Amino acid sequence: MRWMWIDRFIEFRRGKSAKAVKNLSLAEDHFADHFPGYPVMPGALMLEGLAQTGGILVGEVDNFSQNVVLAKVPYAKFHRDVLAGEQIQYDVELLHHRPEGAAVQGRVLVDGAAVVEAEIFFAHLDPARAQQMFGEKNFVFGGELKRMLGMVNALLAKEDAKAGQP
Repeated sequence: MRWMWIDRFIEFRRGKSAKAVKNLSLAEDHFADHFPGYPVMPGALMLEGLAQTGGILVGEVDNFSQNVVLAKVPYAKFHRDVLAGEQIQYDVELLHHRPEGAAVQGRVLVDGAAVVEAEIFFAHLDPARAQQMFGEKNFVFGGELKRMLGMVNALLAKEDAKAGQP
């Protein structure tokens, strides 16, 4: 099962940055056990939301032609608990994009204040190796992620229209 930790994109600047939001509902399964009576968003899931936002930003640079996977999180700092009922915003900025992968700097915000800061590295899987292991299809940018990509395309079309581009 693939979980999406993004509800919608609110800004997308091709090859530069992206902003997305996630509304944290008490109805989500993970709050029942983390922790009973004190529903806290797990830090690993907030990092996953940053990685999904950043991965889409990285994937869009190459028209989603490559499999982009999280390689490592060399830095993450958590400032406070995030509770059910809050809305989190993922802010990511592309630091670099190279043939072997990319890096983003990300922040999770609640009401404009940073609650998590992280740097995330992504790897581009070698196309021949990925095809050998997973077949022809792009196993990263499929399924529910395609819906997110539709949101990105809609935001890019709006930005192009504002800039007067076709």
